[in-house]
Amino acid sequence: MRPERIVVKVGSSLLAPGDGGLDAGFLAGLVGQVAELVREGRQVLIVSSGAIAAGLEALGMKTRPKEMPNLQAAAAVGQTRLIGAYADAFAAHGIRVGQVLVTRHDTAHRTQYLHARDTLDRLMGLGVVPVVNENDTTAVEEIRFGDNDTLAAVVATMVRADLVVMLTDIDGLYSADPRRSRDADLLARVEELTAELVAGAGGAGSSVGTGGMLTKVEAARFLMKAAIDMVLCDGRMPGVVLAAARGEQVGTRFSGREGQMRSRKLWIALAGSPVGRILLDEGAVQAVRERGKSLLPAGVVGVEGEFAPGDTVTLLGSDGCEVARGITAISSRDLAKVMGLRTAEIAGVLPEFPGGEVVHRDHLVVV
Repeated sequence: MRPERIVVKVGSSLLAPGDGGLDAGFLAGLVGQVAELVREGRQVLIVSSGAIAAGLEALGMKTRPKEMPNLQAAAAVGQTRLIGAYADAFAAHGIRVGQVLVTRHDTAHRTQYLHARDTLDRLMGLGVVPVVNENDTTAVEEIRFGDNDTLAAVVATMVRADLVVMLTDIDGLYSADPRRSRDADLLARVEELTAELVAGAGGAGSSVGTGGMLTKVEAARFLMKAAIDMVLCDGRMPGVVLAAARGEQVGTRFSGREGQMRSRKLWIALAGSPVGRILLDEGAVQAVRERGKSLLPAGVVGVEGEFAPGDTVTLLGSDGCEVARGITAISSRDLAKVMGLRTAEIAGVLPEFPGGEVVHRDHLVVV
């Protein structure tokens, strides 16, 4: 079955290599491929980095600044250049674009998430190509996605895409880090992400970008759970987007064939921004991870941060590793009072919470 709704993610290392501003030739080639897919009757959405890189050039900054106000200023200047370049390139093909800027604040709340989904649906239904980017002019650390690989996965699950084409500056995923191992082999297809494959992913490789292979692998993990294929490939290869969309062998294809996670759980896993952490004992870790159980107060050994009922929280094991995340039914203040208590003991301490679930399994995602 051919993919009808496609998300194309393109990073700064392709759009603005070497801190040299936007690469007009690369952009024109990318837009030409997307335009051809649109002419075939497909709907395409682009998740594009490049605003800060474009702004650095415009402001005469030679290196990426570390101070947040300077980054936000570069983004403000660069975003106009970026969307203008896309608009001009698509206009040559008779196609309109729409700019959509988001942060985790826009996706962490279910109602806003659904409104964003409806907007993107309508744009594509009108024949418009949405160009999505993180709103770097207003995002601070607490509400940042941090990289557009994660944003692409969020958007793809939001609009129920059939395929994500993740353009990067390497061939795909290797069996080991090719920069360190001569025996590393390019993987044509991944049906299951093993710990070895995740461990082989390297870090960020660009001075203007924020993502790396690890963020792309993590994006693939969630897309596979959502039954969405992802193709990771070299964006500099001529016609690579068309080849990926047409099912030809390019890069690494992560298969979403076995995915079946429901949309609400995908939203919890990807779109929400955890505001607190709950520490679990080993029995609770096993109950949540292996037996699909809800989290009860008896299994909680610690509470970090402040949260209220309805907030997204992270569940951690004794080793500090994330076990799951979910939507809490109790505040951090009340949980601190009843953690470790059995059901029969809770009513005497907190009568309004008589032994209920801290996080119900229907609102919990094992990660």
